[in-house]
Amino acid sequence: MRTLITRLSPTLLLAFSCLSVIAPAQGPYKILDHWKLPDPGGWDYLLIDSPAHRIYITRGDHVDAIDSTSGKLLGAISGLHGTHGVALNPDGKTGYISDGRGNAVIVFDRSTFSITATIPAGANPDAIMWEPATRSVWAFNGRSADISVIDADSRKVIATIPVPGKPEFAVSDGKGSVYNNIEDKNEIVKIDVHSHKIVATWPACESPSGLALDPTGNRLFTVCDGKKMAVLDTASGKILATPAIGNGPDAAAYSAKNKLAFASCGEGVLSVIDASGSDYKTIQTLPTKRGARTMTYDPATDRIYTVTADFGPPPAATADNPHPRPAILPGTFEVLVIGR
Repeated sequence: MRTLITRLSPTLLLAFSCLSVIAPAQGPYKILDHWKLPDPGGWDYLLIDSPAHRIYITRGDHVDAIDSTSGKLLGAISGLHGTHGVALNPDGKTGYISDGRGNAVIVFDRSTFSITATIPAGANPDAIMWEPATRSVWAFNGRSADISVIDADSRKVIATIPVPGKPEFAVSDGKGSVYNNIEDKNEIVKIDVHSHKIVATWPACESPSGLALDPTGNRLFTVCDGKKMAVLDTASGKILATPAIGNGPDAAAYSAKNKLAFASCGEGVLSVIDASGSDYKTIQTLPTKRGARTMTYDPATDRIYTVTADFGPPPAATADNPHPRPAILPGTFEVLVIGR
């Protein structure tokens, strides 16, 4: 091999050196496994509980809890109405579910999967998060266009924050600020967690949904329609880049260790963006499966979990439902495990 390389022309040597740099970035992630879950129904968001090796998946009238190493179904929180998201208290014992159709936040015991409290929220709570600086739970209410702030100890709503439109996903920097996508206004709002006031409103991109944060680099990653991710500076709100992603995104994630941003897209791709520099290039478009629009990222294992199912033909359109969704075929729901 050494003899061969010494005989190569300078042009070919340059090509070899370029390949050695580019090759690892072209396709580092792949689908490692498929886990089938037998229970029927749709889904919304997933959340990893990395220390417990557990994934929570919202499934309409219940939430599945599965083992993140084997895919085994560990249990379910049942008797709900229309679940969207899950948040976890760092006490390791308590979890919270946004029950959209129930207009409530459900508190559950993570060891028994039993419901311990039901807290009335606004209309159709969707995204939900733990806010560490104030030890509170924030539920983002899609229909009432506001945020219910719940004290973790008293389990009562201590503030209701109006927002300028339909709130989607949100992140906390842990230092006093929450950032929230306003989907129908194409904006991001910055909220002071102590005063419960909006302190900045920034233009984003079309219909922002999923949102991730690089707290060290002070960057937000919001995924939008139009096959774009917008990268924003958390101090100024300036859009720094709009890397290309797949169509129909609904979730974003960030790997601090690898300096990568991810977008899971309903058309059936996972987009991977290099966030180590200032150009934010899309370095991989991994085919997944149609409908795999939401995800969760485990930083401990560098694995991504996304879910989808097989679909039948959509039902006939009606005046009340002009764009009906296709039916989910029974027994086809699965978790896709993605890693290196």
